[in-house]
Amino acid sequence: MRHNRRRSPGKPRVSGTLLDHINPNAAGIDCGSAEHYVAVPPDRDPNPVQAFTTFTSDLFRLADWLTACRVTSVAMEATGVYWISIYEILEARGFEVVLVNARHFKNVPGRKSDVSDCEWLRELHSVGLLRGSFRPKAGLVALRTYLRHRHTLVETANTFIQRMQKALVEMNLQLPLVVSDITGATGLRILRDIVAGQRDPAHLAQHRDPRCHATQAEIVAALTGHYRPDHLFVLQQNLEFFDACQGQIARCDTTIEDHLRTLTATVPAPPALLPASRSRRKTPKNNDLPFDVRPPLFHLTGGIDLTQIDGIGPHTALKLLSEIGTDMTCWPTEKHFTSWLTLAPKHKITGGRVISSRTQPSANRAAATLRMAAMTLGRTQTALGAFYRRLAARLDKPQAITATARKIAILVYWALKDDLVYQDPGAANYDAQQRSRVLRRLRQRAATLGFELVNRTTGEVLATGVS
Repeated sequence: MRHNRRRSPGKPRVSGTLLDHINPNAAGIDCGSAEHYVAVPPDRDPNPVQAFTTFTSDLFRLADWLTACRVTSVAMEATGVYWISIYEILEARGFEVVLVNARHFKNVPGRKSDVSDCEWLRELHSVGLLRGSFRPKAGLVALRTYLRHRHTLVETANTFIQRMQKALVEMNLQLPLVVSDITGATGLRILRDIVAGQRDPAHLAQHRDPRCHATQAEIVAALTGHYRPDHLFVLQQNLEFFDACQGQIARCDTTIEDHLRTLTATVPAPPALLPASRSRRKTPKNNDLPFDVRPPLFHLTGGIDLTQIDGIGPHTALKLLSEIGTDMTCWPTEKHFTSWLTLAPKHKITGGRVISSRTQPSANRAAATLRMAAMTLGRTQTALGAFYRRLAARLDKPQAITATARKIAILVYWALKDDLVYQDPGAANYDAQQRSRVLRRLRQRAATLGFELVNRTTGEVLATGVS
């Protein structure tokens, strides 16, 4: 029999504020292409939510209004590139600016507007529920801009190379089959001669570089085709575009070299000498910077050579440094660093059970650089290469690449934070350590099940079980 017991009326329960406003001087900004909506605490202005246009004069007026409202910290959503101008102005005025990832906060469903967004940002920031995104220092931000622009130019040049290859194939000129790179020494000479009006395959084959693996007869056979005027016009146009991109890349390289010289002038010289390079290559690879990057990198990091880590070359180290900076105190531990890179599993737990542990999808350029570095280790006789091959055989290559990239990220973190000098133990040493781990687990398993583990070569009993 069920009895319903009624509570005796008493004093009403008094509940305090669910969340304390630990940051009362906070403001929120919803950034847009034409207007920024700003919310300040309600007790600071009769109209606590105002809109400002994105013109520079209005942005300065916005900063003056925040100062008048006694605001010290501002939270804004990272929306495209619209936040950059107001971020730099507020930072120069002395405000604490917190750039928030849109994934880290969500509004109440059904109440999505610019006004409610800025108010929600202010409310979350005032109770300390928002985390700011990482942004390098001003000098490294400029370096990052140059390197990202150079990467765009390289991708654009590759597009024109593909169009030139298509025009050649449409004329049945199989130059890509006999030349590994049509923009190499042999390929460019032939392309320029074709655009200049030369059609004789024997004459074109005389441009063969001595280092080319294909014979002159093979080049003649590949260049025997039908030279149609329309495809020749397309080839000429794309070759001109390619040359223009190469000129822009050369100017960008000069600017990057000058900027690195400016950055190193403000940093004291490292006490140690630059160690010898591990690479035997004297000339830079294709699309790499044409000057020696290691000395300025060694200077900027205070005497740390990231190129000693397997998979990281000078150009890769420069790109990585422009994305993550040199100060690792922004991340308390290596787990925070790999989590920011989205290289660590993102566990989703409900009811004490892990329902998902996939890595979070992200467009983090530093993570992409580390993944590219991990891909180059597959055939190397290094410890990281052996780690990659072991995981690729057991799982799959994408997961192995991510796990290896995380290993490299941890090495980079400790190298920049605690001056770690990495020395590769070698693939054989890693395999031996892994074999000892497997053998130790087998001994424990055999002892648990009551079996003996015997070495068939020596007859030695490695484990004795108790039945």
